[in-house]
Amino acid sequence: MSAGVRLPARLAVLVVREGVLPLGADEVVAEADGAVLVAGSHARAAAQQLVSARRVWSAETGVGPAALAAALAPLLTPVHTLVLPASPDGRDLAPRLAAALGRPLLAGAVEVLPHGADVLRLGGSALVELTVDGAFVATLEPGVRGATPVPGAPQITELALPYEGDRLVHGPVRDTSADAGDLAGARRLLGAGGGLGGPQAVALLTEAGAALGMAVGATRVVTDAGWLEYARQIGTTGVSVDPDLYVAFGVAGAPHHTGGLGAPRHVVSVNTDPYCPMTAMADLGIVADAPAVLAALVRRLQSGAAGGEVRDAA
Repeated sequence: MSAGVRLPARLAVLVVREGVLPLGADEVVAEADGAVLVAGSHARAAAQQLVSARRVWSAETGVGPAALAAALAPLLTPVHTLVLPASPDGRDLAPRLAAALGRPLLAGAVEVLPHGADVLRLGGSALVELTVDGAFVATLEPGVRGATPVPGAPQITELALPYEGDRLVHGPVRDTSADAGDLAGARRLLGAGGGLGGPQAVALLTEAGAALGMAVGATRVVTDAGWLEYARQIGTTGVSVDPDLYVAFGVAGAPHHTGGLGAPRHVVSVNTDPYCPMTAMADLGIVADAPAVLAALVRRLQSGAAGGEVRDAA
């Protein structure tokens, strides 16, 4: 057990799978002043990848949220402010942890304050300051706070937690790293919208992204349909981005999507509707069927690869 462990008043909590950090990990650690508890599989290896950590507690456990909350709650009871990323695992664990500790959950924060958090409400159109009288749990939206690297390696303490549940996740685990890395920090993005029509076209867009070295994000329509995982949702209810180039395929441009786009330097929109908001804000609007244009792009990329061409297509 981890008797005698003294944790700070504000602490980040990260769930990791096979040593892979979740989206927004370093931002959450920076929000907790560099103090973090990392739990999951290959937790120590994941902790060593953090650039904003000063003090780390590492626990090798399973990742089942109910069992993990039960294991963590006794240890975390003295901690006033717990901050988790609004990643899939963070969103699963945070409410269970809040319930186990008997404290409120402030979900979707854009900044964690000493006695509460600033959160977006009304589809991202309103910023609300929530104040809490006592301890609380918060989830931080990725891509809104940033993280300054801390010089030197963090001090890591390994913990033994009484986790009771599956210690391994069997079967494939969906990649939430948005291909080449952190979606929030990607400089060039391809956007998947409902106009692509289905998972086959979205898979083709992912293929194009890999060939072009571009990350792939999506609208809420796409993630709600299950064509891409939630971690790739761009918008006020997903990840906030600020790319140099955004190429949107079949994206109408609803406010909750464009509200998370930041101020992209260049925007290309492929859509049959010349008057949709996405085309209106684009530097280049291609009024055409998005799946057809995407298929033509992939064919061009494949023929270029076959002919040995190497070019920066974006």
